[in-house]
Amino acid sequence: MTSLSLRRSALAWALAMLSATACSKTEGLKAPAIGALAPAFDVIDLAGKPVSLASLKGQVVVLNVWATWCSPCIEEIPQLESVHKTFGAQGVTTIGVSIDAAGMGADIQDFMKEHDMTYPVWLDPDNTFALKFLTVGVPETFVVDRKGAIRWRAGGALRTTDTTFVGAIKQALAEH
Repeated sequence: MTSLSLRRSALAWALAMLSATACSKTEGLKAPAIGALAPAFDVIDLAGKPVSLASLKGQVVVLNVWATWCSPCIEEIPQLESVHKTFGAQGVTTIGVSIDAAGMGADIQDFMKEHDMTYPVWLDPDNTFALKFLTVGVPETFVVDRKGAIRWRAGGALRTTDTTFVGAIKQALAEH
C-alpha cells in the first residue's frame, strides 16, 4: 500500500469509529422538537469563562453551530452578523458555537476578525451541542425564545431568500 492509501484507510477507519461512537451515544434519542425546551448546554467562551444557555433565559437566542473549516458556515456569516446587529438591541443574542478542535481559540479569533464576526463565540470541541441537540452536521441554527423553548431549527447554511429565519426571530420577540 502507498502512503496515501494508508492515510485514506486510517481516515476511513477513524470516521467509521467516530460514526459508531456517535450512533451509540444517540441511539434511541430524539432531537428536541420545535416548542420543546432547549437542552441544558454549558461550555466556555473564547476567554475561557464558563457560559450557559440557561444564563440567557429572558432573551431570544440564535444558536449557530459552526466550524472554521466549513464552507457553508462561512457563507452564512454575513446573515448571522446582520441578525446580530439588527436585533441585538431588541433582546436577541446571537451565539456562534464552534466545534473546532480544543486549543484553537487564537485561530478562531483570527478567523472572526477575517470574516468580520462580532457576535460571541462559545467553544465546543467535544461536540456537546451535537449530542444534546442531535444535530447532523454544521452549520445548524436554532432560535430559542425567552422561555428557553426552541422556536425554529434549520440544518445547512442559512439562505438570504429564506424568510422563515428572521420571521421566527420576530415572532419570538413578539411573545412575552
